[in-house]
Amino acid sequence: MADGEQIVTQINDGDALDCRSLLSSSERDFLVRNNGDQVKIDSLKGKKLWLYFSASWCGPCRHFTPSLVEVYKELSTKGDFEIIFISADEDEESFNGYFSKMPWLAIPFSDSEKRDLLNEEFKVRGIPTLVIIGEDGKVVSDSGVEIIREYGIEGYPFTEERIKELKDQEEAARRNQSLGSLLVTRSRDFVISPNGNRVPASELEGKTVGLYFSLFSFKACGDFTPMLVDIYEKLKAKGEGFEVVLIPLDEEEESFNQGFRNMPWFSLPVKDKGCEKLARYFELSTLPTVVIIGPDGKTVHSNVAEAIKEHGVLAYPFTPEKFAELAEIEKAKQEAQTLESILVSGDRDFVIGKNGAKIPVSDLVGKNILIYFSAHWCPPCRAFLPKLTEAYHKIKAKDDAFEVIFISSDRDQASFDEFFSGMPWLALPFGDSRKASLSRTFKVSGIPMLVAIGPSGRTVTTEARDLIMSHGANAYPFTDERVKEIEAEFEEIAKGWPEKVKNPLHEQHELVLSRRRTFVCDGCNEHGNGWSYYCDECDFDLHPKCALEEDKDDSMGGGENPKEGWVCDGEVCSKA
Repeated sequence: MADGEQIVTQINDGDALDCRSLLSSSERDFLVRNNGDQVKIDSLKGKKLWLYFSASWCGPCRHFTPSLVEVYKELSTKGDFEIIFISADEDEESFNGYFSKMPWLAIPFSDSEKRDLLNEEFKVRGIPTLVIIGEDGKVVSDSGVEIIREYGIEGYPFTEERIKELKDQEEAARRNQSLGSLLVTRSRDFVISPNGNRVPASELEGKTVGLYFSLFSFKACGDFTPMLVDIYEKLKAKGEGFEVVLIPLDEEEESFNQGFRNMPWFSLPVKDKGCEKLARYFELSTLPTVVIIGPDGKTVHSNVAEAIKEHGVLAYPFTPEKFAELAEIEKAKQEAQTLESILVSGDRDFVIGKNGAKIPVSDLVGKNILIYFSAHWCPPCRAFLPKLTEAYHKIKAKDDAFEVIFISSDRDQASFDEFFSGMPWLALPFGDSRKASLSRTFKVSGIPMLVAIGPSGRTVTTEARDLIMSHGANAYPFTDERVKEIEAEFEEIAKGWPEKVKNPLHEQHELVLSRRRTFVCDGCNEHGNGWSYYCDECDFDLHPKCALEEDKDDSMGGGENPKEGWVCDGEVCSKA
């Protein structure tokens, strides 16, 4: 079973299940507790049953089990349901250690046959899986894990009707959202300050509030927090009505306490159920995230973290009008961009060549420049380097007014030196502060990335890597005009080619003439780009020359036997 994989299936077509036959065996009519006590299966008749398929070796299971324990303890007073653990552990010691943390029942480890039958019966293909069976013996859901992760105890009794009711409530809450509906729960109406004091959430109403979703152990959050602190303190000093509430996603209370005590704002308590609820509500997908709530309690922006990195305090109050204003400023900045404006910072007015030689940025003005974001530790970067090197030499041979500048994301000087030693171009020094500014300017979210700068110093394209991959040196100087020329050349090349061909190398399907950025020909095993005769169903490529040569041979032969008295060897037909 795949670790953490989840499934949703229809089980038994709604037929009622008999508790005794489901859980017992010919030699056993009981279940066990972790203290060794035996509980008669007949005592469960008429109760809701949750079948928990799990194992100690499964990381997602270990992460989910404490949540299930919490729900179980809160609901156990109802006395109308029970959880039965069906273990996928492979040895009794592991089973016992894991089961010792569970307050519910289990199929004995020794009854491996019944455990296997239950896995088969409920078509379990991944763990953790929680199958919920109603009092009537009918399966309510086999998505109990997802339901509990999303709704916790509020999902009880986990029927379709209850889940629909909760979703309707969520939709109503979105329509009527207020700061109170976001921050206040039935058991808590406060946020906490770094010294541990409780502050009524109502004191934040009427202010612009940033909900800062963060994880202290996550480096990206650690790097971002000082930026948020900077704008927070500047805005507070100006008397602006701005507050931040930390939404901690930490599991460890100690790490939270150590980190939070150095922050100047408020927080929800660590492990508070409201944290997970807000993460679901705002469909959290990345960290750090700062959701902006306006003075009226409505969501102004779903995540301003990148805007804070790029614009700092200028992004306040994070409204659509402010972002439109910033966009105009950014457009004007791009139009005024020069090579010096992006590469010179204070006395940092140089790049380096081999042996650390300093090359003034002014020497590069007027040239076509590729800014190459890359790192030795990155496999795609290492794979791309030979392609870029080949293109570099070809372009330099035709136009010396061309250069590449390597911007390293390596983690140490030795890695930088090793990687840079195999490059024929220039670089920023390792650890240079200009890297952060360049990454923000060109919105670098992944590497390798290749930005083309024209002779004027303005950006030509941020997608030069794709152009090099598709067209190599032929893409130079990477302008829209050149791309259009290449497109026209490709269209001209394909004139007269058939749209579809049959080929003996791929007899299952016809091959369709297709535009392919890069591929490996399944005929000659060489790389190709541009046009391919392609089978999408089988992911099969042939260079046009490979496909059409084979097709030509077939058409010349016509599939017929040679004329009597002649012998054809595939190349020449000769008299016998």
